[in-house]
Formats: sequence, C-alpha cells, structure tokens
Amino acid sequence: MSERRPAVPANPCLDCGACCASYRVSFYWAEADAAGLPEHLTEQVNPWFGCMAGTQQPSPRCAALRGAIGGEVACSVYAMRPSPCRELEAGDEKCRRARARHGLAPLAALPAAA
Repeated sequence: MSERRPAVPANPCLDCGACCASYRVSFYWAEADAAGLPEHLTEQVNPWFGCMAGTQQPSPRCAALRGAIGGEVACSVYAMRPSPCRELEAGDEKCRRARARHGLAPLAALPAAA
C-alpha cells in the first residue's frame, strides 16, 4: 500500500512574476549582506538603501527572476530574498496592481494563516 502525502497548496506566484517586474525592491543596504545576496544582483540607491538589480528601471524586472511573466517563473535567490519580497502577499492590492499592469486577471486574496 502506498502512502499518500498531503497536497501542497499551489503557489500562484510561481505562475505569475508580475510583482517582480512592477516594483523597485529597495531595502536597507546591510540587509543584502546579512541575507547573503550576491553583489551582482543588487544596486545602490543611495548611501542607506540598495535594491534588487533591474528593479530601479522605468520598466522594472528583477535580475533574480527566471521565466516569463504570466508563465512559469522562479526567483533564483528565493531563500535569500529581501524583506520587501517577503512582505508581498498573493492577492493583495500590490499584487492586483502588478497583475493588471501585465494584463493578468486578479487573484482572490489568500486566507490568513491560522
């Protein structure tokens, strides 16, 4: 008899990437060092703040994003991602604005964790 594993909830961000291509991802400069982010994936904003490379452009796209927006995507530094990335939530207002910017339908807000 085979053992069944519980289903892993789908992560809508793995089929999107719109936030990674809509906003500047800025953070206190020391956060990048503390998280171990590779230097080539960050840019200096000012003496106190850095950002993810590519997100400070008129048409931002994080240099750590792999794949096509609205298709299968992944963050190449997911475990080291900075706090602004960790704070985004699928279906929230920033998510809805980013998806609209890329012509994607809005997601329903995910239920709060128990």
